[in-house]
Amino acid sequence: MTTTPERTDLVTLTIDGVQVSVPKDTLVIRAAEQVGVQIPRFCDHPLLAPVGACRQCLVEVPDAGNGRGFPKPQASCTLPVAEGMVVSTQVTSPVADKAQQGIMEFLLINHPLDCPVCDKGGECPLQNQAMSNGRGESRFSETGGIKRTFPKPINISAQVLLDRERCVLCARCTRFSEQIAGDPFIALIERGALQQVGIYEKEPFESYFSGNTIQICPVGALTSAEYRFRSRPFDLVSTQSVAEHDACGSAIRIDHRRGKVMRRLSGNDPEVNEEWITDKDRFAYNYARQPDRLTYPQVRDTDGSLRPASWPEAFAVAARGLREAGAVGVLPGGRLTAEDAYAYAAFARVALGTNDVDFRARPLSKEEEAFLASEVALTMPGQGGVTYADLEAATTVVLAGLEPEDEAGTIFLRLRKASRQGTRVLSVAPFTSRGLRKMDGTLLPAAPGEEAAVLESLAEHAEHTIDAGTVILAGERLATSPGALTAAADLARRTGAKLAWVPRRAGDRGAVEVGCLPTLLPGGRPVSDASARVDVATAWGVGSLPETPGRDADEIVAALLSGDLGGLVVGGVDPDDTADPTAMRAALQAARFVVALEIRETDVTRVADVVFPVAPASDKAGTFVTWEGRPRPFQAVFTHPGSLPDLRVLAGIAEELAALGQGSPLGFRTVTDVQARLAELGGWDGARPTLPDTSARPGVPAESGSGGSGDMVLATWKQMIDLGSMQDGDAALRATARMPVARVSAEVYDAHGPTVTVTGDRGSVTLPAEITPDLVDGVVWLPANSFGNGVLADVASPGSRVTVKGAGQ
Repeated sequence: MTTTPERTDLVTLTIDGVQVSVPKDTLVIRAAEQVGVQIPRFCDHPLLAPVGACRQCLVEVPDAGNGRGFPKPQASCTLPVAEGMVVSTQVTSPVADKAQQGIMEFLLINHPLDCPVCDKGGECPLQNQAMSNGRGESRFSETGGIKRTFPKPINISAQVLLDRERCVLCARCTRFSEQIAGDPFIALIERGALQQVGIYEKEPFESYFSGNTIQICPVGALTSAEYRFRSRPFDLVSTQSVAEHDACGSAIRIDHRRGKVMRRLSGNDPEVNEEWITDKDRFAYNYARQPDRLTYPQVRDTDGSLRPASWPEAFAVAARGLREAGAVGVLPGGRLTAEDAYAYAAFARVALGTNDVDFRARPLSKEEEAFLASEVALTMPGQGGVTYADLEAATTVVLAGLEPEDEAGTIFLRLRKASRQGTRVLSVAPFTSRGLRKMDGTLLPAAPGEEAAVLESLAEHAEHTIDAGTVILAGERLATSPGALTAAADLARRTGAKLAWVPRRAGDRGAVEVGCLPTLLPGGRPVSDASARVDVATAWGVGSLPETPGRDADEIVAALLSGDLGGLVVGGVDPDDTADPTAMRAALQAARFVVALEIRETDVTRVADVVFPVAPASDKAGTFVTWEGRPRPFQAVFTHPGSLPDLRVLAGIAEELAALGQGSPLGFRTVTDVQARLAELGGWDGARPTLPDTSARPGVPAESGSGGSGDMVLATWKQMIDLGSMQDGDAALRATARMPVARVSAEVYDAHGPTVTVTGDRGSVTLPAEITPDLVDGVVWLPANSFGNGVLADVASPGSRVTVKGAGQ
């Protein structure tokens, strides 16, 4: 029989006559919660350092003869427990109750009585605690006194508005910004009755996480420009969900009314995002209700125009066109739930008889396919996967090809928390980013193409010890650097470090698990393994599966241009995000038949032969798989009659194809059906693909780049708030985007001036130049999607050679 050892660091105290034992250093306010006593509070928050600002949580701590007492009431949110301490809260102590009532009276002297028009009305801690812990009547006379007033609202940022007279000076917003996000752009200014929240004169509140200050504000002082005066909390219906903008899997709460999302809030999930989300997760939800939202199927008529069609007709036309087109490629994109991605993987093999399916609509490499199959698939919490908890427990975290603040906000917040507790953060990157500075991180300088060499050197680098306490996070753009993913995997094997892959999009990790790759079947099964194919064929009820490994996304595009492929099925792929946008657009034109599954009108739907309106995340149930490999299921918020989940559309086309004598039906029509299929299929326990030896890596010197000609190498990644179509519809959110600049060295700035033109093999862009002191020599950095059609379409591919000149040169 196994027994749990007793804790030796417990402290025993008495609260309202109830004895309780809690860990040493526990605050009295937390200990009281364990005995069922809720002490009123405003400044206290379990994820913020105690400050004792509001004084609402006063309790009586009399001297019990052991020297543990105090002559006056104490703030329980800053008072640690002590052995033998006796605490009396407002429940049993008239002294504590009177003190709390007095504090509440002081707060209400200057607080406006505008609850009926305040956004916080109906969910306001001040309202609730004024009733539960305040006086029944006020001694303040509205006729004899004048309450403090300020001009309102003040724009702390484009998205966050401040009504100063409502503020109770709890400092939650300023503490969050400084302690959690590392963006100390707001502070308490002035003193006494004039004290208020303010911003630095020359620095507005610039933060990717500013919306959290609105949510944790205990009154209506901070409000959202998007939600202000739009609804009352008691008019809203709340649905728990999962954010769809990145691979972090943050828990969110969607508040909606009459079929319309009114706001999104952070959910509380200690294992993932705790109580914080990014501004993109919070505010970027209007994309699903833009005027160009597709609401009915369309087929291309004989005159070349798209016309409305019924669902049965669209299924039939799509099936007939794909059958007549010959060989077909499938590009699902990365916005999909795991269930939808599984449908694409099955549709390619069962209905089309091909392994030509690839979710990676971005710059990619063959090395990445082997890396995903050997190092990523089937890893998850408890089964070799890295977790958020591992990040906080790590002695060192190595970021390789990953900028968490821009690409994975929840990871950034957890890493910043870990760095404040002693975790060392190393970043293999071309310069020290703002996010890395906020994590007190160390730059391991690497120009695009040099990442593999830097990673290979880490195992022997005495200054940067890499061992079993280390976590290596490989970003998806590491695939654009030859040998870098292999080097990361080799470093993990040689040192015992943990390794995880962090994609940018919410659907990428699930797509790996369900086989949306040309060399991988569902459950991590290699296409090249006969027994793996038999497993899947049996589960799908078909005789056999195609044996030849399929084409990747780049090869699918090339095959369409050469005529080797005639048809294309596209799900949510933006040509400007692909490795070669010009080639992608040419492939769409060259294809004999194109089927598009989209939420809104795009460049793909404009040339497609059949267009199916598919449901956004809010309109369907499903599962996102996080970068950890953690399944994050969610339910539909709405049911939109004009759109269907991707899996239902693909099932309908497959049934029509089977009626024409090609392939077989998929055997599912609902999310529940797919989830049952996935559970039945399970994971692969056979041999996995292996990565090549790093010593055989065909390295690409940084000075040569991967294409083009010029005197500098292009580095790029997307900023969190940019021109992405899923951020459409919220002007206030877009206004918080960081200004696009070209990051250059001081020498380049001195030579070319404050504005530069960067020219690659696909075009030029002119941007303000910003000196970045530790930028690797010979490198220029551009934001990937913050101007025009983006870097890939307008300038060059990452790692290419580019030319930098002054705007007038």
